Amino acid sequence: MDFVKTVLVTGGAGFIGSHFVCSLVNRHPDWRIINFDNLDYCSNLRNLESVEENENYTFIRGDICNPRLVNHIFATESIDIVFHFAAQTHVETSFVWPSRYHMVNVEGTRVLLKEAFEAKVEKFIYISTDEVYGESLHKVFPVIITRSNNVYGPRQYLEKVIPKFVSFLQLNKKCTIQGTSPQSRHFLYVDDAVEAFHTILERGTVGETYNIGTDFEISIIQLARELIKMVRHVPDAELDDWLEFVPDRPVVDLRYPVNCEKLWRLGWKPAVSWAEGIRRTVKWYQENPDFWPDVKPEDQPITFEPDTRDQ
Repeated sequence: MDFVKTVLVTGGAGFIGSHFVCSLVNRHPDWRIINFDNLDYCSNLRNLESVEENENYTFIRGDICNPRLVNHIFATESIDIVFHFAAQTHVETSFVWPSRYHMVNVEGTRVLLKEAFEAKVEKFIYISTDEVYGESLHKVFPVIITRSNNVYGPRQYLEKVIPKFVSFLQLNKKCTIQGTSPQSRHFLYVDDAVEAFHTILERGTVGETYNIGTDFEISIIQLARELIKMVRHVPDAELDDWLEFVPDRPVVDLRYPVNCEKLWRLGWKPAVSWAEGIRRTVKWYQENPDFWPDVKPEDQPITFEPDTRDQ
């Protein structure tokens, strides 16, 4: 079959990336979708079971920091569009292994950009986070940058706050809250994030940066209380008995508000309410307790920080 376009998605076996890959494969059967992922600890090929037999889907295992492999892919696959999700994202671990994060997030992105630039791709869409801000890349390269609120939903790795708290509660453990300052976050359901990426692909302007966010904001303590009520079904008077306060991490931001008007003007707004999104999410984790069979939430760093880049 001759495909109209070829799209390379890095980090497509991770949480957000896999949701987007599945959507892209189904929405564009006349496009070839190449999923390029290193299968690090928080990636899982089970995320792609629904599309792995599709004719327009290809998986390549590899590291974006490997310039020879990345060069080979661009030299042989006629890539038209790049969606760059691949990154190390867990904030707590970044304090322990900063060099590892620099290698993947900086050097890996440099390698990918170099090959994409030389291949003269139509669009390079870089999935970033609301925690990081800076200037856009030079206008001669067709890059679009996205920065999302905290994305949540089914299949997210257990180091992130919502699946971590749900997993703790399923094991009769308390939700761990770092420090005593009033941290809060905006949470965006993964299906809404995927729709935002499609909107940006179809109508986004090259050279622009688009914030992907929601007006819904909740404190981490209130988030824990809602999850306790949903999973443990305890009365309100006993909710705080399931909270455990632990020392803060070295650097803490109280909140990450972003302005999304630029993306709204393209016709996108969140469609899934918090009540519906968290209901779907908790239900999925309750029905799939063994999705991450070799991982226990207690083995992950104690944290509430749910970064927004993909795994």
